[in-house]
Amino acid sequence: MSRERLRSTFDTVASLYQKARPDYPADLYSDLLAISGIKPPAHLLEVGCGPGKATLPLARMGFRITAVELGDALAAEARHHLAEFNDVSVITSSFEGWEPPTGVFFDLVYAATAWKWVDPAVKYAKAAALLAEGGHLAVWNADHPLPAGFDPFFTEIQKVYEEIGEGHDGPWPPPPPEDQPDPTAAEFDASGHFTVVGTRLYVWALRYTADEYIALLDTFSGHIAMEPAKRQHLYQGIRRLLATRRDGQLTRHWSAAFTIGRRL
Repeated sequence: MSRERLRSTFDTVASLYQKARPDYPADLYSDLLAISGIKPPAHLLEVGCGPGKATLPLARMGFRITAVELGDALAAEARHHLAEFNDVSVITSSFEGWEPPTGVFFDLVYAATAWKWVDPAVKYAKAAALLAEGGHLAVWNADHPLPAGFDPFFTEIQKVYEEIGEGHDGPWPPPPPEDQPDPTAAEFDASGHFTVVGTRLYVWALRYTADEYIALLDTFSGHIAMEPAKRQHLYQGIRRLLATRRDGQLTRHWSAAFTIGRRL
């Protein structure tokens, strides 16, 4: 399925996203402010805000934020979650197709688990054009790393993924997060619009029941787009494996690779 079609799948699960997806580490926001030097009430532009997962922490700090969200339902969720902040506006649009009012520039453009969904031929040039002199672009993600000692559930569930033709591509287990290459910094440099001024890697772990983990999977584009029979077989496998555990829970690790660049 194409990038354009996959990125539209998230809007179908807008009501699940805010609760099911994890919050980003507090250290990430501290590093963002320390490296960029931005302070409230600087004007920020968020690309692909979803229901406001990464918007809320910065809104609470007192920043002015313009958040652009492709999905109608996700944008509505974001407006609901951010209703108390008068200096935050949510615009329903693709980043590629949106233009700010004439003369409006931003101190920071940022994207949380959204940057990969933006047209690579457009995103860096457009971000640079929207930034004030000395402005920054920051992007980060939310991935599933497998550090040393990761929960064996994820090895066990691979058999079920293979049964539905969705097995892991490559050797198992994949390299730990600190050994995983992140091409984002190279993309910043290659764009000709930014110089990288900081990179960070954050890794943390959360516990999930079967219901909580399935709700999380229901917010991933690949699982949303999966054939219903395959998805049902997978979820039955998850419940079966976790039913053998005394507490019925698994530990899932998260990682966020953070890159920030200054506009040239």
